[in-house]
Formats: sequence, C-alpha cells, structure tokens
Amino acid sequence: VFAGTGLKATGIDLLKSQNTREHHTDGYNIKNLVVRRGQPFQVQVSLNRELTAADKLSLRFSIGENPTKIRGSLMSLKPEKQQDFNGWRISVVKKNGKECLLSVTSAPNAPVGKYTLNVKTGTNIYKPENGVIYLLFNPWCKDDAVFMADEAQRKEYVLNDTGYIYVGSAYSIYDRPWNFGQFEEFVLDACMYLLDKSKLSLSNRRDPAYVSRSMSALVNANDDSGVLMGNWSGNYTGGTAPMDWIGSVTILQNYYKTKKPISYGQCWVFAGVLNTVMRCLGVPSRCVSTFNSAHDTEENLRVDIYLNESGEKLNWMSLDSVWNFHVWNDVWMKRTDLPDGFDGWQAIDSTPQEQSQGVFRCGPCPVKAVREGDVYLPYDGKFVYAEVNADKVYWIVKKVNGKDKYIRVTTETQDIGRNISTKAVGQNKREDITLQYKYPEGSKEERKSMERASSFIRPSGMVPRSGYASTVEEHGMRIGKPMVLHETVTKTGLHLEITNTEALHPGNPLELAITVKTSTPGNWTIDLAGSCQLQYYTGKVQANLGTIKEVINLEGQSEMQIPLKIAPDAYMKTLASVDDEVLILVTAIAEVKETNDKLTKETSMRFEYPPITVQMPEIAKLNNEFTCAFIFKNKLNVPLENCKLMVEGLGIFKMTTFDQGDIMPGRIMKSEVICTPTRLGEKKIVAKLTSNQIKGISTEKAVTIIE
Repeated sequence: VFAGTGLKATGIDLLKSQNTREHHTDGYNIKNLVVRRGQPFQVQVSLNRELTAADKLSLRFSIGENPTKIRGSLMSLKPEKQQDFNGWRISVVKKNGKECLLSVTSAPNAPVGKYTLNVKTGTNIYKPENGVIYLLFNPWCKDDAVFMADEAQRKEYVLNDTGYIYVGSAYSIYDRPWNFGQFEEFVLDACMYLLDKSKLSLSNRRDPAYVSRSMSALVNANDDSGVLMGNWSGNYTGGTAPMDWIGSVTILQNYYKTKKPISYGQCWVFAGVLNTVMRCLGVPSRCVSTFNSAHDTEENLRVDIYLNESGEKLNWMSLDSVWNFHVWNDVWMKRTDLPDGFDGWQAIDSTPQEQSQGVFRCGPCPVKAVREGDVYLPYDGKFVYAEVNADKVYWIVKKVNGKDKYIRVTTETQDIGRNISTKAVGQNKREDITLQYKYPEGSKEERKSMERASSFIRPSGMVPRSGYASTVEEHGMRIGKPMVLHETVTKTGLHLEITNTEALHPGNPLELAITVKTSTPGNWTIDLAGSCQLQYYTGKVQANLGTIKEVINLEGQSEMQIPLKIAPDAYMKTLASVDDEVLILVTAIAEVKETNDKLTKETSMRFEYPPITVQMPEIAKLNNEFTCAFIFKNKLNVPLENCKLMVEGLGIFKMTTFDQGDIMPGRIMKSEVICTPTRLGEKKIVAKLTSNQIKGISTEKAVTIIE
C-alpha cells in the first residue's frame, strides 16, 4: 500500500518558444501559447514528488461555457491510461525526478478557439496562470481540412502579414499595399471575440467552411454589429474615409477595444480585414480583385446599362451596376459537405451587397463550381458566378413624341470578370487567376459552363430592366429556354477603341481619343457620340465633364482618331469635393448610317500621380534606432490642399499620421520617423498620402532586420 503524500502539481511550463517555433505561431504578439491543431506540442509539469504507477494524473483542456466530456468540450487526457480521447492524444516523453515532460496532440478536426488547461491529480486541480491556450487551424497538417501542401504557398497565404490589393480599372490596374498584420497585438483576440460572437456550435467550429461563412458576416456591421460599417455615400464625417486606411490592424484593434463597428469601409477594406481574420485563424487566404465585376441584383446574368444620346451613362435608371473592380477573398479548404471535386479555393465576400439566407454574407463558394457552372452548390454560387460572367447590354434612351424609347445597341459577353488578380506567391507582383474562375472566353468549355449555369439561373427575355422601363412594349418575350446572349457583330466590322494620348495628371487637360475602325469594303458614314464622366469605382457617375459629336467618313479597312479634350476647370472642383478616388469614364456610341449598325464602348481610366519616395537603410539591427524619411515632390501644376501622410511598419512602428497642410506646385515635402525594430526578418513600411485633390498615393519599402 502506498502511503506517500497526495500528488500535487506545483507548476507547468508551456515551453512557449519551442512550441510556437514548431507550430509557426511564434509571430503572434501575445503572452499565451498559440498552437495549431493535429500537431504535437510539449508541456512540462512540475510535481510535489515523483510520479508512480498508481498515481492518477490528467491534463484537462476545456473550451466554452460549462465544458463537459459528453459534449466534447472537455478533453481529459491521461498519459498513463487511455492515451486517446476524442481524437486528442497524450504521451509521456520523459520523467526526471519531480519533472514530467508530456506531449499533447489535439485532434486535426478539433474545434478552433481558446482552451483552458489545468492539471488534475487525484482530487486536486492545479490551475496555472496564463493557462489559456489558443488552438488554430493547421495548413501544415495533412489531416486538417485546410491542409496546403506547398511551403511557399503556406508562407504567402498564412504567414505573410503584408501584401497588395489590386484596384483601379481593367484599363489601368494598380496595386495598393495593405498591412494585414495578423500577428499584431489584440488581433488574435479580436478574431477569438468574433468566433464567440458568431454563436457557432462547437461542431461547426471544427469546419473551416462554417467558420469562413460566419466571418464573412461578422466583418461587416450589418445584422450583427460586426467589424466594419460600409459607406459609399461620399460623406465620411464621423469616421475614417475608406481611402485613408492602409491596413487592418488599427481597425481590428479599435473594434476589439470598443466592441462597436468601425467607420468606414468599402470593398477593399472589407477584403483586407477578412484576409487578416482568416490568416490569423490559420486558414490560407488571399485577396481577389475582379475588374468589371457585375452586381447583378436579379440573378439573371445580365446587367443593363442606359445611355442618353450623347453617350452619357444614366445612373438613376439602372437596378444593376458594374463595379470597376470588386475585391473579395479566396480561402483554401477541403469541402467535406460537397461532392468530390470542389476542394481548394473557395470565394468568400464580406462586403455587404446582398443577403444570403437573410444575412449579409457570401460564400464559401467553390471557385471550381464557378468555373464549371455548378452554381447550385453552397454557398451563393449564383451571385459569384454572375459577378464574373454576366453579360452587359447597352440601351440608348431616346425621346420620341415625349416618351422614352429604349433601343438595344450592344451586347458585350466578354467584358465582365476581367483580369481577376491576386498577389503572386513569394513575389511582389500581380498574378492573374482569371482561368481559375472561368474557361477561356469563347472556348467550348466556356459555352458548356454557361449553359449549365443558365439552366440553374432563372431565364429572362430581352427587355430593358430599368425601374423606369415599364412602358416598353414587351416584344419577343420567350419564357422557357434561358437566353444565352451573343456578342454584337456588325456588318461593317465596326470597332471602337478609347485611349488617353497624354498622361492623366490632375490639373492638366484630359487628352483622350476615340478611334473608330471599319474593316469591310464600302463607303461608310458614321455618327459618333462620345462623353467623358467622373465615376466612383462602384459605377456611380459623379459628374458629366463633356461630350463630342462627329460625323466620320471611312472607306473599307480604315480608321480615324477623334480627340476628346477636357479642360481642368471642368473637373478639378469635383475632384477636390469628393472623399473617394474617382475614375475617368469615357463612353462612345457609333452608328453606321448605311447599315444601321450600332456599337458602344466604354473605358475607365485612373488619374496618374507623382510618387512618394522612401529613404532608409536596407538592413537594420534589432532594437537599434534608424531613420526613415518620406519625400514627396508636387510635380502637378495645382496645389494639393490639406495633405495627410499615413505611415505604418509592422514590427517597426505603429500607424502614424502627419498633417502636411497644403503643398504648392514644385514644393517638396519631407517627413521623418525614428524606427526601432522589434522583430527579425524582412519588414515593410507602407506610406500613403491623401489630399483634397488626390485620394491616395501609396508606396512601400522593405527593410531586413538582423540580430
């Protein structure tokens, strides 16, 4: 009979530096232990005496309110007896006097979240301080649903805390640097708070599909007072203008502090924050930008655009819109809830556009399902499919005897869903992933996929769908077989191109040109109307800048370039009065008198800005100060009023804003930050300059921090 004293634990060492290194969690700026599921970690228990065969020792991991073994929220692991409990395993690595080194492996499908660890010996329970352990998804574990085989991809999609979000227009794509900052202080806690707020059941917390779906709902403030309040009104008083953010960190930290939605976001901000949240939880994630993205409210794969006779877009008539770009996220996982063949990237979107099952959220929708036209698969396949595949139909609205008459001009089947972009793995450049979302335009597979999708999306005849177009005689309505629209083909081989002939600098005239081409024999008389407007990236027109009307004669295969010039006075006031970046929209309508051929074409372009340069050393030492200088020369011929410089360097310095006042033409601004790096490796500094006239000149520069 053993007559020794009762066994008691006197301490526990969670061996943080060793475990986090092995689990790729050493980046998290948090005092607790962070580990990934399905992978062993070690803990060292100190006891009041040596462990004997008769002793009862168990490690208890519990999650949530009122944890119980039956519900699977309490795992009681006994190294000497039963080694496996709910897929969790424990073993003794070595005993050394009163010290006992244990190895614990959580189940590869364990619920993700915060676990409390205590040590039970007989009837004694030892509760360590800092005994809360954060358990994350594990892309390094081949039994985890988020397993990703390629190390370079894991580095990019899980561990990279900086990146780019691609914006602009299909005609001029540019990268906006973004700090994801998933390892910064309070960011992991903010994500855990969102997980709790999601009210997901414990079993749903095992599944990245449920977790990503609920995060797409919680990153917007609609329905559930989530992270970000969307605002596209142009008025951002009482908050931060969407253009002023340069990363997710401040947003998530302030949200965690106040538990109230942060103002304001637009699509790239929603995508930036959702990307941070998913990477932080351990799900591989990337920001995806689609140019000419359709917001098709009626799920009929068609977007109607209305023009007046000058070629100016009439906003108030359209129910649908085409956004110059839209940004969402892809997350990587096995879809155990779907038939085979739909694993891999899944689209999720937290921008509040449409409700899904009563809540503003979107996805996960398998990217492969979008490509194959399997739009009935969960979740929100029809909406995502339409965003990248809808057809554009242009109508001209003419007044005839005081009534509006709608004339269908052009159908474009290849313009929506162009240049689908994400940051390349391990490189600072754009990767085009359009072919992951759709087959090549005009290919046999694309037609098949389109017909498949159309059979699940309700059919619709060719009638203008404006809220104002109910007066139209509905001729030729064929309900039944869905309509697959075809690109407009003209008898004259009519073709339009829109370009800028000079750099588009604010304060200069906008020098634009419309090129009209014909390619079939004959003499052609062409009526050309062209217009220039300023529009938001959501397709909403902000100002009409000017129009041209010309009659052109072309013979056979020939072309003519017609200039369209807009004076600075026509647009500078508008530019300075809005808090968003606006694009230059040029629309042309051509009509061939002899054949009645009609064609429209539109192109959006962005203004071009002088650069910010960053001066700093390429290499710096840990905890040693260095100076980083930001230099900007106003090369424009207009003053930039009310300039603000925002700078942030993860692991180097916190987000800082400098008020620069007005910068006159030709003047140089210089700001300096004293930096003290706190982390090793390649770190990036991001800077952004905004003013009344220019909403965002961004730049970034890398510095390598060594010991």
